[in-house]
Amino acid sequence: MIGLVTVEVCESNVMSTLPLEVLEDEFPEVSVLRTECLTRCGLCEHNAYVYVNGHIVYAKDAQTCLARAKERIAFELRWLQDS
Repeated sequence: MIGLVTVEVCESNVMSTLPLEVLEDEFPEVSVLRTECLTRCGLCEHNAYVYVNGHIVYAKDAQTCLARAKERIAFELRWLQDS
C-alpha cells in the first residue's frame, strides 16, 4: 500500500544502509521507496539525504538526516490533517 507520505532514498546514498522501513512501523502513513538513482549525485556524494514527499532532507551524517526526516514526516502529517 502506498502511504500518504513517501520517503525516497537512493541506493547509492549512505541512507540506504539504514533500515528505513522502520519508518513505516513508526508512521503507518509512510511508504519507503528505494530507488537506484535519484539524480542528485553531487548531493549524494557529500551528504546523507532522502526525499520526503518531494522535499529534500539532508545532513552530513545519516543519523541526523534520519532525525530530520522524522521531523519532516511529522510536519507533512500535521499539514495533511489540517487540510
